[in-house]
Amino acid sequence: MKLFTAPRPAGHHAAKLALAACLLPSLVSGCSTFGAAGPSTSAVRNARQQSYATKDILVLDVNAGVMARIMAHDRSRTLLETLGESPALATVIGAGDTIDVAVWEAAPAVLFGGAGVNLPGGMTPPGGQNSLVQQQVVDVDGQITVPFAGKLQASGHTPMQIEREIVRRLKGRANDPQAVVRLLQNDARTVTVLGEVGSSRRVPIGPRGERLLDVLASAGGPRQPVGKTTIRLSRGDVSVTMPLDRVIRDPAQNIRLRSDDVVTVSFQPYSFVALGAVRQNAEVPFEGGGISLAQALGRIGGLRDDRADIRGVFIFRMEEPGALEPGVAERARLTSDGRTPVIYRFNLADGGSFFAAQEFMIRDQDVIYVSTAPGADIQRFISTLSGFAFSVIAVGNAVSSIKN
Repeated sequence: MKLFTAPRPAGHHAAKLALAACLLPSLVSGCSTFGAAGPSTSAVRNARQQSYATKDILVLDVNAGVMARIMAHDRSRTLLETLGESPALATVIGAGDTIDVAVWEAAPAVLFGGAGVNLPGGMTPPGGQNSLVQQQVVDVDGQITVPFAGKLQASGHTPMQIEREIVRRLKGRANDPQAVVRLLQNDARTVTVLGEVGSSRRVPIGPRGERLLDVLASAGGPRQPVGKTTIRLSRGDVSVTMPLDRVIRDPAQNIRLRSDDVVTVSFQPYSFVALGAVRQNAEVPFEGGGISLAQALGRIGGLRDDRADIRGVFIFRMEEPGALEPGVAERARLTSDGRTPVIYRFNLADGGSFFAAQEFMIRDQDVIYVSTAPGADIQRFISTLSGFAFSVIAVGNAVSSIKN
């Protein structure tokens, strides 16, 4: 017996088509609202026509010339190149120093006959000599007072110069006067050491001239691993930062320090920000020794295969003018802190760019941005549309089953 199947209502297919027709425009309009990781490659390359804080932005494709200029600038920012080597200086007395002044005369004593024999260090003068020993702090004006010699300017003079001045003033008053001046406590010529060291302190500078590593050892040494420690040396209004391990590996960077230098020791003080079509969008700290672009991309898991445009790997940096070619630097404008907004572009479709990525060093506060490939949004749209189509079919089948 042949079963009779009732014909589906004429409006059945029309209903599904109407549902699709209603939803498809909203889907298509929604494709323009797909999220994006940031500007496209072309938008970034056109950034030279835009501005940052009313300053022009430079967009530079990384090539051999750009790399050579950046590396030469980095080499010029070392301790030795910037601050230079200082010679060992004779001991110079300063305000706040504690000194020992010994004055004596030959017999028959005229001025110090009743003072008794008392020389520094337990020394005893030859028979018939008498002495006067004083221990005093150089006052704020840099002066000391010696009986019968009066006030003397000690600050800025060596102990030998002070000795000669004392003898000169006592001649004609004392019988064959002699003087010895010694520095007991050095408070005027010191280096300040701060940060990640065993003990933050002021380290005196002796006549042999203490070097950077000597002063660091006097403060107890670094508390963190050498490879992740950074040294910042400030002298006046000039500051230079270098990794500690580089100072150790290059003895020329272990320069002599000067009075009032400030040494700041930091642990892993740098970071970069990764954005765009990468595995991990984050702020990533890195050690004082620095990392290359290749290492930085490795730390964030690399580029996303399904979204990244390998021709659009960008480094946004507030660059120092000295790192730019002279012609480029002349037309560049500076921000209020004397730097230039620069975007460096890497085209990883070129195999040789991977060698450049191993040499291009990331700096503190750099932003690494990888743009989204032009076809990535289309693929997302097709995937969404496909999912939606299957959903419409499923809804239609459900309606059909209910009708039947």
